[in-house]
Amino acid sequence: MEAFLVSTGIVALAEIGDKTQLLAFVLATQFRRPLPIVFGIFVATLVNHFFAAAVGSWITGVMGPEVLRWVLGLGFLAMAAWIMVPDEIDENEPHTSRYGVFAATVIAFFLAEMGDKTQIATVALAARFEQIVPVVVGTTLGMMLANVPAVYIGKRAATAVNLKLVHGIAAVIFVALGVATLLGVGQAVGL
Repeated sequence: MEAFLVSTGIVALAEIGDKTQLLAFVLATQFRRPLPIVFGIFVATLVNHFFAAAVGSWITGVMGPEVLRWVLGLGFLAMAAWIMVPDEIDENEPHTSRYGVFAATVIAFFLAEMGDKTQIATVALAARFEQIVPVVVGTTLGMMLANVPAVYIGKRAATAVNLKLVHGIAAVIFVALGVATLLGVGQAVGL
């Protein structure tokens, strides 16, 4: 349950103001068909985060517990710094409307999520908790919690939220996870 809750919370907070949330705004504005956009986000996130969690799980088998503890601890601290860097979406990206709303959303979201903060966080969370399913379900739910309102409410929601505060909260959570990992909290589960 801890893996699910932490994964949900961290990704929901990290996603606010992220480039994929900005992409959700753009898709909603371009297509004006929220349901296929929401389903496209769900499918792209589920597939992307499953692969990210599988990589995180694989990493736990490759690295020894001591090396993994340091890599994850320092990785969470790096994520805390990275989360404070605002994202932008490239307005010059090619439009993918010829594929239909659902397919365009899946393709655009999957590609935008590659190497994104939340994908890297999914890798680290899966390695930290060694539980793929709760992490993937949690990170996917976190993405949906942040992006579904973006699709339905649009840019008005983005201006109503203090992004620095939200990113600050997410950074504090990443710092707490990093410090806890470096101090060996959770070593009973193999770290």
